[in-house]
Amino acid sequence: MVHIVGAGPGDPDLITVKGQRLLSEADIVIYAGSLVNEEILKFCKPDAEIYNSAQMMLEEILHVITLAEKAGKTTVRLHTGDPSIYGAVQEQMNAMEARGIEFDVTPGVSSFLAAAASLKQEYTLPGVTQTVIITRRGGRTPVPDSESLKKLAQHQTTLCIFLSVSLLPEIKQDLMSAGFKSSTPVAVVYKASWPGEEKIIKGRLDTIVQQVKEANIDRTAMIIIGHCLNARKENQQKSNLYSPKFSHMFRQARF
Repeated sequence: MVHIVGAGPGDPDLITVKGQRLLSEADIVIYAGSLVNEEILKFCKPDAEIYNSAQMMLEEILHVITLAEKAGKTTVRLHTGDPSIYGAVQEQMNAMEARGIEFDVTPGVSSFLAAAASLKQEYTLPGVTQTVIITRRGGRTPVPDSESLKKLAQHQTTLCIFLSVSLLPEIKQDLMSAGFKSSTPVAVVYKASWPGEEKIIKGRLDTIVQQVKEANIDRTAMIIIGHCLNARKENQQKSNLYSPKFSHMFRQARF
């Protein structure tokens, strides 16, 4: 059996209880070494065979899994964050299905959620925005033209941009071309949740490029852009959920 497990954003304690249990029981662990915090491997049993997939091709990963299956061993394929977001996991699942290898998936905490926690920020504020777009800017790996950042940005929602901090100058131009003002707030969270390594940079669209350059951040960072970041707390529109004037199936309005 193969368990595809989301390791979480970096802090070893943010793996799910189920994910930790599966990791502790695994005979074989193949982890995404370019992004997964190696501290999480402390949950592995002493005799587990551990492979770093950053140094492996897809066929090499599948070869290890296939040998483990033939030997009756349990494998954990450990991905950073949640494997469903930029995890290159679908091709692995397709290949295992084609080979008749049984697998399941255990979700994890994504870095865009860990970044919100570090910022102490809600992405969906009443009267500001109710939509979050998760995307990346095209670079060496392109994105469909219909999903270009310039087109997505026209919606003026909260943007959570993965894998793109080295392209921050281009992102700035894309967003300004799409109508974002230079004063739009931006936050860059480097290694969200990683103990002792996390960095938070807050600025505006017209300042963030220089700020990030001065902080020497060029990878492993989440970019958050949107008006949720500067909503004035004292004037913020409150949710109907807890309003005494609002009824729902669990509570009647009080006046």
